[in-house]
Amino acid sequence: MLKEGSKEAREILIERNLRLVAHIVKKYSSLDKDTDDLISIGTIGLIKAIDSFDMEKGIRLATYASRCIDNELLMLLRSGKKQGREVYLYEPIGADKEGNEINLLDVIEAEEEDIIALMELEENSKKLYQFIETALDERERSVVCMRYGLHGKDEITQREIADRMGISRSYVSRIEKKAISKLRACYYQKGNRFDVF
Repeated sequence: MLKEGSKEAREILIERNLRLVAHIVKKYSSLDKDTDDLISIGTIGLIKAIDSFDMEKGIRLATYASRCIDNELLMLLRSGKKQGREVYLYEPIGADKEGNEINLLDVIEAEEEDIIALMELEENSKKLYQFIETALDERERSVVCMRYGLHGKDEITQREIADRMGISRSYVSRIEKKAISKLRACYYQKGNRFDVF
């Protein structure tokens, strides 16, 4: 549960995890259901997750919330089917992007992805490219892009960069360290954590 948590903290947690709801709802987009309805139901699952989350159980909020959102959506599917007939795990409930039939068991057994980690990585990558363009000078940009294989380049060693640029390997090392230091500073100024370097 949100121990000693304020209403404001709860609302922030809900708001920051709405993209998780949208991401999970995509799994159900091929079903004959209105997306807005699915998002509403998924959001109920998110709220339930936040209200009942217990940090001491050693599970990440994103993982726990994903299960709760999935459960709410599956309950919606089950209740819709029960109105007409019994629910069978192998009964088709839709199709995936390739047109393959999906049954309820497929959805229940779908391998759990670390969705939040993927979204954080994507967001961090966008910020990194933005900081490279705005915070580094041309030489620093070149070294970082060649060294880490950015912008479609292959990763190369400091020695290879030194040969290409006609400077010493130790000078390349100093440029690289200075560039990384600038990138870290940019990231921390935004109040974020940066684990790439």
